[in-house]
Amino acid sequence: MSINVKNISKIFAMNDKELTVLHDISLSIRQGEFFCIVGPSGCGKTTLLRIMSGLETATSGEFIIEQKQKDRPVNSMVFQEQSVFPWMNVLDNVAYGLRMRGIGKLERNARAAHYIDMIGLTKFTYAYPSQLSGGMKQRVSVARALCNDPEILLMDEPFGALDEQTRLILQQELLKIWEDLHKTTVFITHSIDECLCLGDRVMIMTAHPGTIKTIIDIDLPRPRDVAAIRTTMRYNELYQQVWLSLREEVQGSK
Repeated sequence: MSINVKNISKIFAMNDKELTVLHDISLSIRQGEFFCIVGPSGCGKTTLLRIMSGLETATSGEFIIEQKQKDRPVNSMVFQEQSVFPWMNVLDNVAYGLRMRGIGKLERNARAAHYIDMIGLTKFTYAYPSQLSGGMKQRVSVARALCNDPEILLMDEPFGALDEQTRLILQQELLKIWEDLHKTTVFITHSIDECLCLGDRVMIMTAHPGTIKTIIDIDLPRPRDVAAIRTTMRYNELYQQVWLSLREEVQGSK
């Protein structure tokens, strides 16, 4: 599924004043693309993703998707905060979206088990969130989003709160899953390293109000190893290119 964003702006009312968060965003995301977004804090990255997910409404402009399979949900979203249900075990958490769609118990549990195995938590199928580490809970969130079989996967800094070692592991696992499924993915991050390891393109946003500063192709070969890719000359060239563009926006946002 491709995504077309046309002239999106978002204005919030704050203390009898208007605050423009996004201004005239237009972009196209190709079907099956892993598209990353970086920008300084407060530039509207999350607001843009929430508009794509239907959780927010744009003040002006439009968001158009070309849905190919009407029997599948348009999108699923993975939030930065752990969003698992504490009263449900891993199996029921992962199968929740299917349950809400009316899928029978046998089928939804079988499909959930497949994604639980894919994220490496089979031994914890019947464990509750209180028995899981932070990284495990975030794996459950990713599996739940994938299990619902959306056309688009939206991810809002899903690994931002994790330690570096867990982050590396989950980045590699997400890469493997994406390379198998090639779902259209929009991924917000504050990490230049993360977008270079995962993405096909990265959009750099300006400081508030958020607009598109530039979009850079990440022409690193696939499949990728998140540890090995960091040692290449091209990775370092791209890192410098992204950082030089982003640095003035980060400095300007202070």
